[in-house]
Amino acid sequence: MGRGRPFSAGFRGRFQPAQVYGRMGSLEVRLARKKSEIRRAQRLRYKVFYEEMAATPNALAMLSRRDEDAFDPIFDHLLVVDHGDANKKGWRRPKVVGTYRVLRQDIADEHDGFYTQGEYDIAPLIRSKPGYSFMELGRSCVLKPYRNRRTVELLWHGIWSYVRQHGVDVMIGCASFPGVDPAEHAMPLSFLHHTAQAPDEWRVSAHDHLRVDMNMMPKEAVNMRAALKAMPPLIKGYLRLGAYIGDGAVIDRQFGTTDVLIILPVEHINSRYFAHFGAPDALSSPISSGFGPLN
Repeated sequence: MGRGRPFSAGFRGRFQPAQVYGRMGSLEVRLARKKSEIRRAQRLRYKVFYEEMAATPNALAMLSRRDEDAFDPIFDHLLVVDHGDANKKGWRRPKVVGTYRVLRQDIADEHDGFYTQGEYDIAPLIRSKPGYSFMELGRSCVLKPYRNRRTVELLWHGIWSYVRQHGVDVMIGCASFPGVDPAEHAMPLSFLHHTAQAPDEWRVSAHDHLRVDMNMMPKEAVNMRAALKAMPPLIKGYLRLGAYIGDGAVIDRQFGTTDVLIILPVEHINSRYFAHFGAPDALSSPISSGFGPLN
């Protein structure tokens, strides 16, 4: 989730021994610990967003074959790497097959705020919740052969471990529909407007000059089953967890997408998922038995 305005920043001097959150077979989920690993994540993002999807690269991206922006240096980068693939092909480094980037509020406050502020006016919400710690999610992608439940579950295991490690209370960021014509997604967008829009205390709106009304169909005209079937899997996953949706969609022409805002307070996550991933105050999760030990 999350694309918006860039700013200048240097890489934070925080590259430490690998923070490994878990393993499943040959796959491992951990944080990037050096610039070369972030570059590998950027190459994966380029392959997915620019070569497979409809993003439009600028000259620098075309030359480097990496998706990068000025926000990358201040985000933490969560990686899923495949050690088995590295061993099989004799590579020295495991292959990066999935990634998410995450930005905690304390780090955002040291710079120019959250990336998502470029599309949605999230600042009033954050000011209204002084006792809450916010975290932004963004740039989620998985290499095509690895797009299965195991890889996605491993990514979310890493995110949830990170959330618990840092005491995060709210996750925010953008998730996308393909294409820049919202009318093509009238039914699922209307479904989100009628059934998942954030209540007043969590309401966030797109900036007026970017906002596209999601209320394209009356509630009674929305076929709920068809709307869910047409929903991108990532958005559907957030809804299952208990996420709210912001007011209004935003067209992102660079990435060729129609974005919606995800607001996921940890306190509102459906408790049935804690049986699988662990409660917010737990030190480990039940799923960790399928991985290695959590560091």
